[in-house]
Amino acid sequence: VQLQASGGGLVQPGGSLRLSCAASGVSLSPTGVSWFRQAPGKEREGVAHRRSSGQTWYADSVKGRFTVSRDNALNTAYLEMNRLEVDDTATYYCTVGRPILSSWRDPRSYTYWGQGTLVTVSS
Repeated sequence: VQLQASGGGLVQPGGSLRLSCAASGVSLSPTGVSWFRQAPGKEREGVAHRRSSGQTWYADSVKGRFTVSRDNALNTAYLEMNRLEVDDTATYYCTVGRPILSSWRDPRSYTYWGQGTLVTVSS
């Protein structure tokens, strides 16, 4: 299983970015997809989760600003990030799995991780 995250970069506060997660060795359609982020000196935290059913969950800090989606034909997941804030600065990772709902934000619930893509929000 390989997960290739891309799309990070430098953006001003209030700006937008779309991250992509291209998967190989696993089909995204029957499984869940999650996005995590890790800022320097902080623990990895879950920000978005999408079930195979299409249901989504978000961390309170990004709710209303981030949207997780999936393109089954391309076997790629996305994280649309709008109204970015300085506190969103982190390396973002994608992962796949079907954790119990209460554990979707726990990185120990997942086995496979991409290499991460850096998002820097700064003026």
